[in-house]
Amino acid sequence: MAGNSRRPGARRKPGTKKGPTKGSGGNRAKGLEGKGPTPPAENRPNHKAYRGGGSTGKSGHGAPRKPAPDGGGQRADRGGGRSRARTSGREAPDGPQVVVGRNPVVESLRSHIPATALHVAQGIDVDDRVREALRAAGDQRISVLEVPRADVDRLADGAVHQGLALSVPAFEYRHPDDLLEEARQAAHLAKVEPLLVALDGVTDPRNLGAVVRSAAAFGAHGVLLPLRRSVGMTPVAWRTSAGAAARMPIGRATNLSRTLGAWNDDGFVTVGLDGEVPTTIDDLDAVAGPEAATGPLVLVVGSEGKGLSRLVRETCTATVAIPMAGDVESLNASVAAGVALAEVARRRRSG
Repeated sequence: MAGNSRRPGARRKPGTKKGPTKGSGGNRAKGLEGKGPTPPAENRPNHKAYRGGGSTGKSGHGAPRKPAPDGGGQRADRGGGRSRARTSGREAPDGPQVVVGRNPVVESLRSHIPATALHVAQGIDVDDRVREALRAAGDQRISVLEVPRADVDRLADGAVHQGLALSVPAFEYRHPDDLLEEARQAAHLAKVEPLLVALDGVTDPRNLGAVVRSAAAFGAHGVLLPLRRSVGMTPVAWRTSAGAAARMPIGRATNLSRTLGAWNDDGFVTVGLDGEVPTTIDDLDAVAGPEAATGPLVLVVGSEGKGLSRLVRETCTATVAIPMAGDVESLNASVAAGVALAEVARRRRSG
């Protein structure tokens, strides 16, 4: 009924009046305070210039770290000046890595991968693999952190970790000029001419690791990678190299074709492996010059699918194929590199 103020909902409870009030009583004073000046772009996580950083928590993880300097990010290649530039973490093809799972962690420690911390989940079942991982980490002076399982879950990012996670820092690459100087010094000590291997667009980390292993086995003095469209020295590549990555200098070039051209000007012969050309590696001296195998040499290996890129192929002094019998169309990149390196090593031994 009209005017019946006693019916339910007819009267408003005290203190529930709609609309503005005289004050908040200081309950929202913090909301009125400013947030201070805008931080620099490199310190804002959602900005493209963000480089990571920050302190690492007790469990060994935290804000992402700035990738280690690489050959393409520190100095320009020859012909492009000496100006220094930095490569942001978003542009770098690799950075700090985490190896998870008992078998992968044990294999990584066996190959003496340069890890920084071994994270062990609290309360896991300790088997022979866990014992070996703990023993190897202690022998290699790697920090062992016992952390809650949730921390290992966060490090694994959804992957099956079985209670173990190994933190691996970003690989430190040589600048092409430094790689060349190291190769010349090592060759001088061995009383041979420098031998380098350049990879053009190899994207499989197992292929990269196998090439590094073959390069070390057949007397090469360094391996050069392009900065972009190429795999880096990931934990998988490191394990595949069977520890050779610890002894082999590895560089990274911003522009591979420009770097190879500069090395040509320095007296090197660059020979690319190309399965489409009629000339084979048996005729190396005929197409690349006399004593090409025994002189300063760069062996260039193309990607698994497309082979050598056009600019790199045009920069090479010569291109040769590996002779094959039967109907096999091509060889795996790491196999082709191993065959070519073995042939070069044979010629160097014979004279």
